[in-house]
Amino acid sequence: MATTRRAFLQTTIAAGTALSGLPRLARAQPSAARTIRAVMQGDLRSLDPVWTTANITAYHGAMIYDTLFALDANLKTQPQMVGKFGVSDDKLTHTFELRDGLKFSDGAAVTADDVVASIRRWAARDGGGQHMMQRVKDISKKDDKTFVIALKEPYGLIADLMAKTATPMLYIMRKKEAETDPNQQITEYIGSGPFIYNRNESQQGTRYVYDRNPNYVPRSEPASGMAGGKVAKVDRVIYENMPDSQTALQALQAAEIDFFEIPPAQQSGQLRHRAAQPSVSAVQQCRCAQGHALPDRSGRVHEGVVRQR
Repeated sequence: MATTRRAFLQTTIAAGTALSGLPRLARAQPSAARTIRAVMQGDLRSLDPVWTTANITAYHGAMIYDTLFALDANLKTQPQMVGKFGVSDDKLTHTFELRDGLKFSDGAAVTADDVVASIRRWAARDGGGQHMMQRVKDISKKDDKTFVIALKEPYGLIADLMAKTATPMLYIMRKKEAETDPNQQITEYIGSGPFIYNRNESQQGTRYVYDRNPNYVPRSEPASGMAGGKVAKVDRVIYENMPDSQTALQALQAAEIDFFEIPPAQQSGQLRHRAAQPSVSAVQQCRCAQGHALPDRSGRVHEGVVRQR
């Protein structure tokens, strides 16, 4: 069966590992039963989801960052980090208030300063953001939880652009990282999403480790598409880099990995044979968690193969 990029991101951002905020020596390793190992479409060569449009980096972004708005299963824009929002009668002033409980994985509260800086950096890289900024008079902080977008003329696409899944997506970063030159990559990866990037246990070109974020407070609504509550169901997610597809299939059969995102079409017969076995299935979504997966920008669909536990 097939999986879109959006369907996969719905899967990956709500599966992951334990308490990376604790001192490393005191942190217990998560059990294998609460760890998902996935072979993705390619190596994670950039960790800055605003600097690049690479899908794999958008997956990484969805694991550790969050968005102001998100698309639900019916492709309708819904608030995500935003709690309340409104527009003035003349439609020139849009006001947004962040929901309660938002924290970065380092424990610091998410503030309007972080949001304003993140919007500005994203808009410098994204075509939709550039289109919006041509009509923006100012983006400003009203108070710690509230930011305001003042327009030169009415423009009804603001929330939709904040929710879009075409890369680069508007992920909210700390002000410190968001003030990085948009043409340069960030070097620290601290977000407010469901997982923490475990830099110490990741190895460039080999594996990328994500631990469940103990500071994350999901929305109360059920997960729907990219929107709603992103409830992590596992403690750790590991992206394993296996460039050779045959090696990845053998690893799946040997229970060394749990998910293979894009097996090659020429091996479809082998996949059908293995899907008949109780331990391996071709799936539309790997339901390891309630959460999100990103859609392919071109609308292409991909097969995914998951090991049943």
